[in-house]
Amino acid sequence: MKMKKSYLAVPLSMTLLIPTAGAVSAHNGEDHSHDAKVDTPAGELRTTLDRLLTEHAYLAVEAMRRGAEGAEDFDAAAGALNDNAADLKGAIASVYGEEAGNQFNTIWTNHIGYFVDYVKATGANDQAAKDEALKNLSGYKEEFSNFLETATGERLKSDSLAEGLQMHINQLIGAFDSYVAGDYEKAYEYEREAIGHMGMVAKGLSSAITDQYPDKFENTMAVTPATDLRSTLNHLLTEHAALATMAMQNGIDGSKDFDASVNALNANTEDLSAAIASVYGEEAGNQFKDMWSKHIGFFVDYVKATGAEDEAAKEEAIKNLDGYRAEFSKFLETATDGRLESDALADGLQMHVEQLIGAFDSYVAGDYEKAWDGIRMAYEHMLNPAKGLSGAFADQFPDKFKANMPSEMPNTGMGGTADNNEFPFEYLLAALLIIAGGTTLGMKKYASHKQ
Repeated sequence: MKMKKSYLAVPLSMTLLIPTAGAVSAHNGEDHSHDAKVDTPAGELRTTLDRLLTEHAYLAVEAMRRGAEGAEDFDAAAGALNDNAADLKGAIASVYGEEAGNQFNTIWTNHIGYFVDYVKATGANDQAAKDEALKNLSGYKEEFSNFLETATGERLKSDSLAEGLQMHINQLIGAFDSYVAGDYEKAYEYEREAIGHMGMVAKGLSSAITDQYPDKFENTMAVTPATDLRSTLNHLLTEHAALATMAMQNGIDGSKDFDASVNALNANTEDLSAAIASVYGEEAGNQFKDMWSKHIGFFVDYVKATGAEDEAAKEEAIKNLDGYRAEFSKFLETATDGRLESDALADGLQMHVEQLIGAFDSYVAGDYEKAWDGIRMAYEHMLNPAKGLSGAFADQFPDKFKANMPSEMPNTGMGGTADNNEFPFEYLLAALLIIAGGTTLGMKKYASHKQ
């Protein structure tokens, strides 16, 4: 895999130690660790790690798949994975210093290389080489666990960390093996599990770091009901963007794993619809699905029109998406009692639409570097609505998101506090409806090939 210059390394690493302007002005040197706020310095740290670690899992799975099939965009996918690694290095260095950042980078890039070795060995049908790659990954697991235990002043314990890292290895290898074996449903199940699992890693690591350097994070906590809400929206929204781009690519290619990629997106949608139904009943859940299908259809129309080289149909799909974003923006402004303004929301939704369409168009045109850059930007962009929505909900229902100090530090690095705080699903309604993207609920399989 080739290494490119990371275009996000500086701003992402800076967010670990430089809180947002709003967070600074709100604290004024006081301890606000019990406030129902999502934009605290600790919340920004957790969000940065959410994004980078979950994106790593997503990009690793996709790069391994492309390596197995010798895809034309393999180099670009691998480059995106390497850019993610560079961003992680910058994030670690911003907390622990350049030497630690370099040490992290060596361990991390080595472990990516071991996955590459496994892919190559699979292609060569070389069981001995596969076993050697797995042995090396086991060694990485121990080395990285010890690194994190030392770096966090033993706030994270190496034994528990090693167990979590083994789960990460099993998920990525499982996704790859399932794909190679033609069990595409299982492959995408593993991928979703891997993405979700790395969010738990971010939770534990950010909790340890903020406990280790409380002054740097203004005595705010990374694990509170409000930051849990934001982190959950980070996960749902970024995963949506990630899986949507894959389904769109698979659709235009008529790929053999198209149905499975659609089902993965449907599973995400089912999770969201179930949350609605659990609060408002089955009828409301079904109404949500109907609304969702309407906007999804416009993206489906665009992919189909691209396959048919029908410019008029493509323009019609874009026009329909424009009408949709205006409608949803008005809804969200009303739902949040004006805490989110429709004009700003519409601008954000337009950016999301343009990013997904742009990444798809670049892929179709064979500009794979631009396509994968676009995918990474679309992934990162979804952190913005997650922040805005969670902030609006916490402000709207502050009693539901007051922080509680944990009784003790977590020792696993995988899940934050021992007593996890769950946020109420009813406050997800507006969040569920802002996810304007390419989810393919109800998408019918078609084989639109590039002409």
